[in-house]
Amino acid sequence: MTARPPHALLAIGPDLRDQVFPPDLRATLDGLVSTADFAEGPAPAAEVIISGWGGPVLDDGRLATMPRLRLVVHTGGSVKEAGLGALVWQRGIDVSSAAAVNAVPVAQYTVAAILLAGKRAFRLAADYAAGHFHHVPPGLGTGNAGRTVGVVGASRIGRLVLAQLREHGFRLLVSDPYLTPSTARQLGAELATLDDLLAAADVVTLHAPLLDQTRLLIDDRRLGLMRDGAVVVNTARGGLVDTDALVRHCIRIDAVLDVTDPEPLPPGHPLLSRPNVLVTPHIAGALGSEIRRLGEFAIAEIGRWLAGEPLAGAVRVEDLARIA
Repeated sequence: MTARPPHALLAIGPDLRDQVFPPDLRATLDGLVSTADFAEGPAPAAEVIISGWGGPVLDDGRLATMPRLRLVVHTGGSVKEAGLGALVWQRGIDVSSAAAVNAVPVAQYTVAAILLAGKRAFRLAADYAAGHFHHVPPGLGTGNAGRTVGVVGASRIGRLVLAQLREHGFRLLVSDPYLTPSTARQLGAELATLDDLLAAADVVTLHAPLLDQTRLLIDDRRLGLMRDGAVVVNTARGGLVDTDALVRHCIRIDAVLDVTDPEPLPPGHPLLSRPNVLVTPHIAGALGSEIRRLGEFAIAEIGRWLAGEPLAGAVRVEDLARIA
C-alpha cells in the first residue's frame, strides 16, 4: 500500500448515493480513500470503484481506461448489475458484493409474505374493501399451522428464508440442483425435485438466480402441478415465471410478486387487479433506512482490503455462472 489514500470513484446512481453514504458515512469513507464521483471518460488514477444501483455499466471497455484499478465493491446485490465481465478477475482485480447485506431484508419480506399469504390476508383485504367481511372464511385453506413451504433455490436468501421459517413450524421442502440430501437436512428441509415440491407445497417461494437454464423455470406445466389454493411468492427475478401462464393459473392459485416480467407490468395488466394477487414494485431488498447498511458494508470491506485482510463479500469468477 502507498502512503497516500487510494483514489476511489463512486459509481452509484445520484438519487441513491447520499442514501448509501449519508454525511456520517461519507466522512468515514473519505477518511479511508480519496473519493470522487464517477465521470464519463478515462479515469487512469482510479484504484477503487464503489458501484451500486443506478450507476454506470462497468464493462470491459470502460474498465480498460483504469489501469490502476485494484478493487470493485458493489453496494447492490449482484455484481452482474454493474456489468462486470470476467476480464476484471483476469486482471487480478478484487471484487466484492454487499449481496449478504441485501439478502437480509429480502428474506424478512419473503417470510412476512408467506405468513400473510397463509392467512389469505391479501385476498381477504380485497374482499373487505368490496364490502365482504369474512372473519373465518370457509373453504380457503386458511392458516399457517401444518403447512408445507417449498423453497426453490438454496441461495443465500433461500437459506435465510429456511432458517427463519423453521421457527414457525412449517414442513420445509427445498429444491436445488447443487444441494445434497444431507445439506438439505442441515438446513431443516427435505430435498425434493422441483416437480415434487410444486405438487406438495402450500406455498412455493422462489430464490433461484435468473440464468439461461432457469428462465421460465415456473412455466405453464409446472404451475399446473400446484394444488388449488397454493401460493407462489417471487422475490427473486420476474423471468423465473411465465407471466402469461401465471395469469391463467391465478384463477385457482394465489401469488405475491415483488418482481415481474416485464417489470414494471403495464397499466391494466390482469395481475394488478386480481384480488388474490399482491404485486409490489421491487421493494423487498434494501430500502429507505436499510440502504445505509450497504454503505456500512462498503466501508468495512475497504478497511479490510487496506489492511490486507480477506474480503467478507468476495466474488469469484467461478461464481458468475450461478449467481443472480
